Amino acid sequence: MWLIILGLTMLCAIAGLIYLTAAVRRFALPKKLTGKNKVLGTALAAAFILIPFLIINFTLGLMNAVVVLIHVMLFFALSAAVVHIYKRLCRREPKFFLQGWLALIVSVIYLGIAFFLCEHVWQTNYTLTTAKSISPLRVAMFADSHLGTTFDADGLEEYLKAIEAQSPDILLIPGDFVDDSSEREDIIRACEALGRMDLPYGVWFSFGNHDEGYYNSRDFSGDELRETLISNGVHVLEDECVLIDNSFYVVGRLDSGYERMEIADLLSGLDTDRYIIVMDHEPNDYDNESLSAADLVLSGHTHGGQLFPITYVGVALGINDYTYGYERINDTDFIVTSGISDWALNFKTGTYSEYVIIDINGL
Repeated sequence: MWLIILGLTMLCAIAGLIYLTAAVRRFALPKKLTGKNKVLGTALAAAFILIPFLIINFTLGLMNAVVVLIHVMLFFALSAAVVHIYKRLCRREPKFFLQGWLALIVSVIYLGIAFFLCEHVWQTNYTLTTAKSISPLRVAMFADSHLGTTFDADGLEEYLKAIEAQSPDILLIPGDFVDDSSEREDIIRACEALGRMDLPYGVWFSFGNHDEGYYNSRDFSGDELRETLISNGVHVLEDECVLIDNSFYVVGRLDSGYERMEIADLLSGLDTDRYIIVMDHEPNDYDNESLSAADLVLSGHTHGGQLFPITYVGVALGINDYTYGYERINDTDFIVTSGISDWALNFKTGTYSEYVIIDINGL
């Protein structure tokens, strides 16, 4: 399904290029430089579009260049509607190419904010209560670092320091720590940074859909990632449950893209008087998890919807049960994080990058 969406996105980018070429020809500079020569005017207008596109492609990558192109196209189209209303109301033509300048100004502001929302990381807090007997527990969580997209190992270490400053008891990472574009040396330093964290119950990790790698294009394997995490004291859980301090369980599920245990079978035999926290990278098993013994399920994967209106696509198509935030079903709490970074993109709209602090208190 996501491949279909990607294909449609690329088609929109091509259509956008054609549409924008015609629109940019109406600016005063191309008109002045090319006069009535339509071929030369079209070529110059295309150059005005392609040069920024190529610059973004080489600095931020093809996906970011496509995202910028599509947004600029959309704002040109919306600006055309605004100018049409202006002319109907004022009954006169604008003295300059109002559509173009309005579209460019809005594009710069909108995409600038989207870039900031992605590159800057906020702290999001939740407070939960449970009828089970548990000492106050502070859980830190982040997902979807996709190391190398918006920050490298040094950047991650700065965020880990910010997390550690909140005095959490434990750090949980439900998947997509790395990506196909991540590099081995960066991964080693990032895992070492995790190993330097001083938390009472340590750092726990479960795999996401990107951690094992898709295209065999990177210089490390999923097994090497696993070994590097473990050698730095990170606990890796793959369809496994661990009782911590005789107080609460941490459970790590395999990603839903792999053959894995049903949640009821995975939790079978646990002491259900103990609080049970489940890391499940993709939020797409709510029905079963809400009927299980799980008290809290932590997920990522959705990036909070990433870009409006994709925010609503996953749930509407039944790919995900939830896109972002907190929900309670039966006696199970669910939290989906928007991620501390992103896959391939450096823009977020309608959401933002974050790590999460969860305070859990018994009644």
